[in-house]
Amino acid sequence: MLPNEITEVLDRPYSQELLARDLTRLAYVAKDGTPRNVPIAFTWNDSQIVMCTSKNAPKLAALHENPMVALTIDTEVHPPKILLIRGRAELDVVEGIPDEYLQMNGSYQMSPEQRVEWEAEVRSLYDGMVRIVVTPSWAKLIDFETTLPSAVEELVRQREERRS
Repeated sequence: MLPNEITEVLDRPYSQELLARDLTRLAYVAKDGTPRNVPIAFTWNDSQIVMCTSKNAPKLAALHENPMVALTIDTEVHPPKILLIRGRAELDVVEGIPDEYLQMNGSYQMSPEQRVEWEAEVRSLYDGMVRIVVTPSWAKLIDFETTLPSAVEELVRQREERRS
């Protein structure tokens, strides 16, 4: 996909709503060659998906070996809205807690007191984290209003040809 095509998909209103959500599903190939798909908190900075994880997370060795990933951000209602993103994960080890990690956990419902306790716990647990940064190289929005999965689009086209 060309960069302007990716931007067009990601700038759509439904895409923007999905990019404002809390969780994505990160798919990658594990060290043993089998697929993995894990839910992980993320934030969108208007050009990249940023996820954070502990420095000892098993996914880091796999991502270092094969950085190609796929992300799914979707809704739980009918009809679902689904944003599919592919890209290359860049790993950035940081000291302390990345600002993005604190931001991406900001939409969970916590009282101000719970937030203070949570942040203190996080700061006592992690001496650093790894930012997993994905710049989209491909994107598709499936909203079941204006866009469909490609296989369904093909079936619709075939049906129209049969009717003609």
